[in-house]
Amino acid sequence: MRPIPGVRMRTKSALTLVAAALSLSMLPAAHAEMSEIHVSRQYGISYLPLMIMEDQKLIAKHAKAAGVDVKVDWSKFASGAVMNDALLSGNLQFASGGVAPFTTLWAKTRGNLDVKAVGAINSMPLYLVTNNPNIKTIKDFTDKDRIALPAVKVSIQAVTLQMAAEKAFGPGQEHKLDHLTVSMSHPDGLTALLSGKSEITGHLSSPPFQYQELEHKGMHRVLNSYDVLGGPATFNVVWTTTKFHDENPKIYAAFVAALDDATAQINADKKKAAETYLRISKDKDSLENILKMLNDPEVKYTTTPNNTMKYVDFMYKVGSIKVKPDSWKEMYFPNAQKLPGS
Repeated sequence: MRPIPGVRMRTKSALTLVAAALSLSMLPAAHAEMSEIHVSRQYGISYLPLMIMEDQKLIAKHAKAAGVDVKVDWSKFASGAVMNDALLSGNLQFASGGVAPFTTLWAKTRGNLDVKAVGAINSMPLYLVTNNPNIKTIKDFTDKDRIALPAVKVSIQAVTLQMAAEKAFGPGQEHKLDHLTVSMSHPDGLTALLSGKSEITGHLSSPPFQYQELEHKGMHRVLNSYDVLGGPATFNVVWTTTKFHDENPKIYAAFVAALDDATAQINADKKKAAETYLRISKDKDSLENILKMLNDPEVKYTTTPNNTMKYVDFMYKVGSIKVKPDSWKEMYFPNAQKLPGS
């Protein structure tokens, strides 16, 4: 039987289409970015950029502009150390906290999860405030005293105290005051110190708590972290895993854009930023006091890392971390590496 004209051609075309379809089906499917992420911050005005990001839904906004719909769940933790556990378990995508807990996780995850920083959040001094009139320097603390801070031994406050102890007592004495420290959230530490009825006689915290403590009679500052570090330094950073960064490029970029957006808002209008902080935090302090904190020349909201290697070098020297980078850039993702950091 002679073939009907055109049938062979149509058959070959159909087979070609089937083969193409089968070929495409064998290719790996395009990876969809996460539909929901979890972000966490801690207590205090130092996290104001993240507070604004949550309040204005900036991550979802910037992700939407990039063609991605993402739900963002926010939570608060008392310390970076607790956040690290959540990040490692996969229950958190972006953690935020002091340079010290971030450095600890960076070193711990080298070669596996490869946790790195997205960028800094600020540069701010940390004060050690006491209600004990006999304490003039950290050398005056005795076994009767207790110092509240977010997490013993591992928080940025704890590491700052260790650096100060080494300077005050000599090489090898960095842990001399560790036994006096107590893990407490900043709000609880403030309450304990001001009560005068607690074992807490010192509180190494951050803005706004340190400023609020100094407003009360009988309180005075014993230590400023900038004196320990020899100048201004980054207090908080944000970090995530390389896996998340690589598999969710649009959401990651949206987070960076949101952080830049919120930081710019604060620097453009400090009064509005102070009002925003009071509204979100429910802090009972006055607008005047919060604005005064934001206008403190030692307080700066910036995504550029500053003096972070001082902490890294110290932690490596005393054995808190087993590896250290040749440059601060090794600890940050490419978007931050372009900044004039240190």
